[in-house]
Formats: sequence, C-alpha cells, structure tokens
Amino acid sequence: MKVNEGRLDRTLRLIAGLIALYLAFKYSFWWLIIALPALLTAATGFCWPYELLGINTAKKNKSKKKKY
Repeated sequence: MKVNEGRLDRTLRLIAGLIALYLAFKYSFWWLIIALPALLTAATGFCWPYELLGINTAKKNKSKKKKY
C-alpha cells in the first residue's frame, strides 16, 4: 500500500474521525461506521476508493540535486 493521501486530507480525516468517535460514545454507536474508516485511513495514509479512482493527494517526492 502506497500513501495516496496528503497532509491536509489526513488531518481532515483525523478530525472527522475523532468527532464521529465522540458522537459514537455520546449518542449512538452507528457513528462508528464513519469514525473507524476515517481514523484508519488517516493513520495509514491509504484510501482504497482513491486507489480505484486514481486520486492521489500526496505530494510527489522529487529528488532535486543541490547546486553548489
């Protein structure tokens, strides 16, 4: 699995996952359906639907040689 989520994407998923986790324990456990995938993808940086659709929000690592 390669990382296909950028920093902003992972941060938003983490925040949404934590909010949904709070709602799951406060109100209804149905919120876990949203919380667990959001937290899992935020932790791993890999989103399976992104892979299927060819979406990649992660920055590409371009090796640049420094000129001295």
